[in-house]
Amino acid sequence: KHLAEAGISTGIHYPIPLHLQKAYESLGYKKGDFPASEEAASEILSLPLFPGISLAEQQRVTEAISEFAPVQTAQ
Repeated sequence: KHLAEAGISTGIHYPIPLHLQKAYESLGYKKGDFPASEEAASEILSLPLFPGISLAEQQRVTEAISEFAPVQTAQ
């Protein structure tokens, strides 16, 4: 939501883990067989990434992320 409000598009490449997709149902996997994959599918966000992204655009994305989730340094 924070990135969208900043005008930065995001996406989700695999909202359904591969082992739960219809194309792989013949393998017989079920929910819970790959918990790390399932957790990642529910949390991972795709950021803008393309060959022509400018340095200014990269900085804008990283600054928006830093505003939302500041980097914590070791003490």
